[in-house]
Amino acid sequence: MHKEYHHWYSHRIERELGVVVYGHWGAPLVAFPTSGGDEWEPENQGMVPALAEFIEAGRVKLFAANAVDSSSFYNKGAHPFHRSYMQAQYDSYVRNELIPFIQNNCQAPGLPVSTMGASFGAYHAANTLFKHPDVVHRCFAMSGMYDLKRFMDGMYDDNFYFNNPVDYLANINGGGMIAQLSQCDIHIATGSGPWENSGPSYRLSEVLASRGIAHHLDDWGPMGGHDWPYWKHQMREYICKLF
Repeated sequence: MHKEYHHWYSHRIERELGVVVYGHWGAPLVAFPTSGGDEWEPENQGMVPALAEFIEAGRVKLFAANAVDSSSFYNKGAHPFHRSYMQAQYDSYVRNELIPFIQNNCQAPGLPVSTMGASFGAYHAANTLFKHPDVVHRCFAMSGMYDLKRFMDGMYDDNFYFNNPVDYLANINGGGMIAQLSQCDIHIATGSGPWENSGPSYRLSEVLASRGIAHHLDDWGPMGGHDWPYWKHQMREYICKLF
C-alpha cells in the first residue's frame, strides 16, 4: 500500500501536526484519532489493514490526522477557557490547513471530503461536518460524545458554544444551513455492545431531528461496542456500501 507522511508547523496550534496518507487515489476520508491517539493510531490499531482492500482498490484515500485533545478538553491543568480556545484553534486548523492540504494532495481544489472517528474522534468527525458542510459532505461518527460540558468545570464561553454540537445545532435558524446539512450523509453510529453508551448518540439524533436535519442514527446492536474490533467492522460495512 502506498503511504506518505506529511507534517508542518501550525501557527494556530503553535506546534507541528502530522498527517499519514494511505493510497494513491480515491474519495478522501479523514480519520480523527481517539483522545489518546495520534496520526499513527489507525494503522497501529488495525483500522488501516481492515480497510486495505478498499484503499488499494482506489475506493478511498485515507488521511489519518492528529488532534490536540491533550491541549484542549483533556488538559485538566489548563483554565477551561483555554481548553475551549484550543478546540476552536484546532477547528480552524482542520478547515484552513488540513482540508486544503487534502484537496491539494488529491489534486482537486474544492473536492468535498468525508470524516470518520470513534470515541472522541467521533466528536471531531461530526463537529467538522456540522461546522463546515461546504467542504465536508459525509461523516461516520462512532461511539461518540457530543455534549462536552463536563470538560468545562461549569464554565461556558463562545468558543465552547460553537464547538459543542448539541448546543449550536439546537439553535440553527437559517434555512440555508439546515438545507446544506441535510444534503450531507451523516452517520451517527452506536449500539448495545460492550462498554458502549448510546445515550450521547441518541441525544444528538434528537437535536438533529428537532431542526429537520436529515441523518442516519445507526444502532448496530451487539455489534455496536466501544472498541476497535467493532469500529473496524462498522467502517468496512460503510465503505463497502457507500464508496
